[in-house]
Amino acid sequence: MTKAWCPCGSGRAYDDCCAPIHLAGAGLGRTAEQLMRARYSAYVRCDEDFLRRSWHPDTQPARVTFDPGLEWLGLEVIRTEAGSGLDTSGVVEFRARFRRGGEYLELHETSRFTRVEGEWVYLDGS
Repeated sequence: MTKAWCPCGSGRAYDDCCAPIHLAGAGLGRTAEQLMRARYSAYVRCDEDFLRRSWHPDTQPARVTFDPGLEWLGLEVIRTEAGSGLDTSGVVEFRARFRRGGEYLELHETSRFTRVEGEWVYLDGS
């Protein structure tokens, strides 16, 4: 049986990459970048539960909705600032490519992450 590649672009199998992070009780990643990659994979997989759990309580939306006409095409991490196992905050800049209908688009965001009770969470992005 062939393992599916992880949508986050790590080059690893999903089961060995973002899947353990998506599972309840598995923590939310060891670094801010790892959590950002898991959140991208969650958008690809329409995993609202994980996205809400990985959002900071102060900025978490009431619902996460998914566009059924959107197809995620890839993720590129541009840079990271801090966000390691020793930090309490971090920044990850990325580009996420997607297609909606016949139009190819890109989301370019600089995301801020922080720790809540020792776990990385997404705070906000611009």
